[in-house]
Amino acid sequence: MTQRSAPRIIGALFGFIGLSVVAGMLAAMLFVPTLAVAGEGVVTAADTFNALPSYLKITQPAQASSIYAKKGGKDVKLASFYVQNRTDVALDEMSPWVARATISTEDPRFRTEGAIDLQGTVRGALATTLGHDVQGGSSITQQYVKNVLVQRCAQEYDGSTKEDKAKASKCYDTVTAQSAARKLKELRYAIGVQKKYSKDDILRSYLNIVGFGGTVYGIQAAAEYYFGVPAKALTLAQAATLAAMINNPSNLRIDQPANKANGKANHYAATLERRNYVIHRMEIEGFVTQAQYAKAIKQPVTPHITQQSNGCATAAKYDAGYFCKYVELSLLDDTAFGKTADKRIETLTEGGLAIHTTLNLDLQAQAQTAVSAYMPTSVPGLNVGASNVSVEPGTGRIITMVQNTTFNETSTGGAGTTSVNYNTDHDRGGSQGFQTGSSFKAFTLAAWLEAGHTLNETVTTSEHDFTGSEFTNSCYGISNDPWPVANAEAVPGSMSVMLATEESINTAYAQMGKKLDLCSIQNAAFGMGIHPADPDANPFISVPSMILGTNYVAPLAMATAYAGIANNGVVCSPVAIMSITGADGKKIAATPTKCTQGMSEDVAHGVQYALQTVLTPGGTAASANPGDGVPIIAKTGTTDGAVQNWLVTSTSKIAQATWVGNISGGANFYHTYINGQYGYGLKFSMDKQIIHDLNVAYPGATGFTAPPQSEIGYVQKAPAKSDPSGDSKNDKGADKAPTPPTDKGKN
Repeated sequence: MTQRSAPRIIGALFGFIGLSVVAGMLAAMLFVPTLAVAGEGVVTAADTFNALPSYLKITQPAQASSIYAKKGGKDVKLASFYVQNRTDVALDEMSPWVARATISTEDPRFRTEGAIDLQGTVRGALATTLGHDVQGGSSITQQYVKNVLVQRCAQEYDGSTKEDKAKASKCYDTVTAQSAARKLKELRYAIGVQKKYSKDDILRSYLNIVGFGGTVYGIQAAAEYYFGVPAKALTLAQAATLAAMINNPSNLRIDQPANKANGKANHYAATLERRNYVIHRMEIEGFVTQAQYAKAIKQPVTPHITQQSNGCATAAKYDAGYFCKYVELSLLDDTAFGKTADKRIETLTEGGLAIHTTLNLDLQAQAQTAVSAYMPTSVPGLNVGASNVSVEPGTGRIITMVQNTTFNETSTGGAGTTSVNYNTDHDRGGSQGFQTGSSFKAFTLAAWLEAGHTLNETVTTSEHDFTGSEFTNSCYGISNDPWPVANAEAVPGSMSVMLATEESINTAYAQMGKKLDLCSIQNAAFGMGIHPADPDANPFISVPSMILGTNYVAPLAMATAYAGIANNGVVCSPVAIMSITGADGKKIAATPTKCTQGMSEDVAHGVQYALQTVLTPGGTAASANPGDGVPIIAKTGTTDGAVQNWLVTSTSKIAQATWVGNISGGANFYHTYINGQYGYGLKFSMDKQIIHDLNVAYPGATGFTAPPQSEIGYVQKAPAKSDPSGDSKNDKGADKAPTPPTDKGKN
């Protein structure tokens, strides 16, 4: 008979005593709920013992919010926002291998035991009591409780200040401490969870909260990140790999190929070993056959890392980074998502919102192709750009939003990259706006008709210096400064307002302004939603020169206004969000579009009547007409020296605004050669394709209602038209001219 040494006998004795003590404590806690629990005070009744703190009631933890757009009629994720990358899914939205792998390895007795894995807990507690390495043994229910407590620390203390970081660290240390007090508290909470929730509820919640390394939490985010598939599509080997990572996510994660201990070079050896152990446990528990086991363990660990970028960077894949940022800023400014800025940030980054937008990715790609074909991301020696945005009349929905540059929120993107959205207001990630040129004349025309004038009324067109004293402004005072107004080329001495609109004659519109109150022109613009893109940098100025478009406006505002004109004077504020669903599946109402009668129907019909000539032969944008016969209103715009260039159009179904010009500097687009043509003609080339694509996607545009005869007026004998080779005088023809036309200050 082999003699045992005294130390081994003593060790065994202490082991037996320790096991008895731990087992006794567990029995006491399980069956005598009046046990005093350190840190919690004395528990005096079974009801109190079983009661759960509110934060332990199963709710959805902090989850990523995602922005979606339509492509081919299907939802496509553009971007996610999160503190922790997590998306809750139901058990039936997970591959069945996920639950089987997790239970087999983490808690084989999960379905039959109570809240506590008594065998594992006694074993682990005894090892800790005797000073051995810390042991596992926690049930899935216990692990869920621990994860909730850790999550609570992260939610209560976001680490935004030094003091907050210290509190977060202390909280984490407390809920993860290897102490009897912490373990007993955790066990008590596990019993409460077990009494209140089903096994499926606990398993689902555990798989949605557990960490998988870095900022990846929950099985859905882990499946998407590590393998590029949803949780429901995980194979046996993939599910076992993720279940393996639960054991030690920091060391077993498979997104660090250069890691010498567990990387690509050694085929992720540590994870592979643990994964095969998981599959072996699944075989033991009867979840896989021998054949399935043999096949699965032969498969290498093959990650397909799919970056889940936090923010709008991933939207650049669909040329939608700028639109994504517009949506993000709109949400953060919408009090429907919280009364304070901090609360709105929390809702976006932790609320698990599914944000479905108005963006049509098929049309987005087509618009981007058209813009990029004519304006490169950068032009050496110049700081110029181009953008296009489309809006649906009657709904305000933003359908496309593109520009020539690459979206980049950092300051190190290099030439051709920027975070500035040329289409939007400054407070929505945009610029300070651009002078609109003659595209603003639509509002002078509206004020003209509102004042009782007609389209066939004749005005003089002589070039001269106007003075402030010739104008009236009941809203503001007006200076007597001279205002020189010229046309691009010689024009008849007088012409009808209808013809002056078709050919965009500056002096004619200046004469019209003399017969109006400048305040009425401003109000006509404001009524259609026109406003300064950045009121601090460039406030709206109500002076005579505004008639020719000297105020700084964003393309989105111009597209919205023209959509309103096409919609019989009813303008609808732009919206980028179709619907929002919270993590609980309930709909959340974002601030909807607001539609108002910005101008009377009769006035809108008169403006429509005149603006339909712009894309017809002789009109300033005739070269941009796609020739599909769809009724469309349009107006070109060019500032002095063609520094800024515009074309804004709308059918009864869809409106769009294209801007091409200087971001900074004063390059003259009449004389600037870009991609094989003078820069002045770029807007026409882009829009011919863009308008065609929009009309195909939005068929059935109706003709516009004719205005009352009182707005058209008596048709006089029309004067001979001038040579249609310039712009404003006119915008037309410059893109076809072999040499750029002379610049005489056309707008």
